[in-house]
Amino acid sequence: MNQMPLQIDLQAIINARIPRKKRRFVPNALIRLVEKIICQDQLNAILRDTHPHEGVAFADALLRHLNISIEVIGRENIPSHGRFIFASNHPLGGLDGISLIKVLGDIYGPDGVRFLVNDILMNVRPLRSVFLPINKYGSQGRAAAALINQTYASDTQMIIFPAGLVSRRHKGGVIKDLQWQKAFIAKAIEYERDIIPIYFEGLNSSFFYNLAHWRKRSGLKINIE
Repeated sequence: MNQMPLQIDLQAIINARIPRKKRRFVPNALIRLVEKIICQDQLNAILRDTHPHEGVAFADALLRHLNISIEVIGRENIPSHGRFIFASNHPLGGLDGISLIKVLGDIYGPDGVRFLVNDILMNVRPLRSVFLPINKYGSQGRAAAALINQTYASDTQMIIFPAGLVSRRHKGGVIKDLQWQKAFIAKAIEYERDIIPIYFEGLNSSFFYNLAHWRKRSGLKINIE
């Protein structure tokens, strides 16, 4: 029996991740605001329309639904065989990841790619088969860490955003990634994988950068942008 299409429920996610005693510090008005910012209703409509696709097929269906085309410059430089870590900048958000899954999935097959992501993204059920969760705000469980190492040791291609977050506006108005974390380099050495860098050309909206700046200044730890 097919599962019902995934529907994003921000309130349920918050309830699952924040202890009951601390939830009172997250006002309902803020939750409603974030639901509007992330276009929760529109996203749920898209998820219904792309059901029941999963993994690479979901990424392809989503891009087609949104009428988004991808131009890849230098695709001929991506080897069809080998064991690689694809490290990319992260200027746009979810669209970067969906594009990488689609492009690299077309090259290496629907079971040939895995993406290291914030564990909260495991709530995106159609992409669970592609995602490898990383707990960014707590200790990494042994089982999750073992699965990541097992995948590094396999022939599956690994995808990562070393910055960990979407690009931000820095001093002087320059838009760029946060400092890249170096763990993927150590993994490349340990598991004898070559690193293939990928660069996305693009910017987010001014609203996004202003919201990220406000959140940081306010001390709010929940990444609402």
